[in-house]
Amino acid sequence: MDRDSFSQSLFGPPGTLWIHSMLTVIIVMTMLLSIRLLLSRRKIGYFSMVVALGITLAQYMQLIGRAWAPEAGDVQTFIELTLKVLAFVMINIGIFQLYNPTRKRDSAVMILFFLLTAAACSTYWLAPYWLESSGVQTKLLRPLGLELYLFLLLFVSFLLINPRIGQNGKYQAMLTVYFITHTLHMANLYIFDNRQPFLNLLEQIVPFVFHIILFLFIFERIIEIMQAIYTSSITDGLTKLYNRKYFHGRLTQAIQQRLPVSVIFSDIDNFKKLNDTKGHHMGDQVLKQVAQIVKEETEDTGICGRYGGEEMVVMIIDASTAPDELAERIRARVESETIVTVSMGHSKLKKGIGPDELVKQADEAMYKAKTTGKNKVVGWS
Repeated sequence: MDRDSFSQSLFGPPGTLWIHSMLTVIIVMTMLLSIRLLLSRRKIGYFSMVVALGITLAQYMQLIGRAWAPEAGDVQTFIELTLKVLAFVMINIGIFQLYNPTRKRDSAVMILFFLLTAAACSTYWLAPYWLESSGVQTKLLRPLGLELYLFLLLFVSFLLINPRIGQNGKYQAMLTVYFITHTLHMANLYIFDNRQPFLNLLEQIVPFVFHIILFLFIFERIIEIMQAIYTSSITDGLTKLYNRKYFHGRLTQAIQQRLPVSVIFSDIDNFKKLNDTKGHHMGDQVLKQVAQIVKEETEDTGICGRYGGEEMVVMIIDASTAPDELAERIRARVESETIVTVSMGHSKLKKGIGPDELVKQADEAMYKAKTTGKNKVVGWS
């Protein structure tokens, strides 16, 4: 391939067609992910993303057609710009809705921006009446309102949306790349009059980075959802400790592996009276406080779970940790840091004992602590 042929394939219509076609593939892949999330989660944010990506797809399909007919009329240029602005607005609305419920105030702000977008679009057609200039100048100045409006949208997105979503790093990178792309476009159009082939190529390539980050953003959201589903299936919603089923499974596994297992069983003293006198809200607060103490004291030695009601259990798999000493630390902290006390029992794994029997022994030791004064630690004997 000679130099002229290579230059034509890279900077001419074939290169533009190839780049935009590859971008279209990435957009379609991102759209399929969003559709899958929409069908499974039925959340408005995914619907907004599907709409945004559909608009973006239409924009690039038009750009593919334009690669073979570079001279665009006023209507075609207006459609391209409008699709570009609408796609950006909808992508940001979708990203915001992925992490936030749409409240009335948020809906009002979105409607305001749609009205501003309509006003910005109107400047394209009103420009000839405002400007007394030649046809070439009018053609350049006509889209200026929409082009500058995109810079405003970038600034507002960073200011309003970024603090209220997850994956801030990816979102900031997306906005930065979009800013670079749009700045390249403005420089290429208004300074170099689209006569710099390298700038034209760069303007087409940089959006790859934006759409790859957007794809990774949606993919990461899928992972977040999967992690949230798994976490909710093994933890208690109130205390965030492991639930009884998961705890029992881990205890059974540890015993099968012949680890040096001990179990601590705790129960909050006079919890029913607390609920009756101070309300269930206070009871929930106390449960969370006690659970946090239990979690902090056992994070290096084993796992803890909510067994039921106000009962919490600890599995110790660290042979160097004495269960009576750990239980006493928990009891002392609960007494000093909360408005309640706990009674605790502990038992140690012996040959021939299964998980149910081990928990039962710790439970009976706790019951002995309850019936002999409460707010104490008793071992199984």
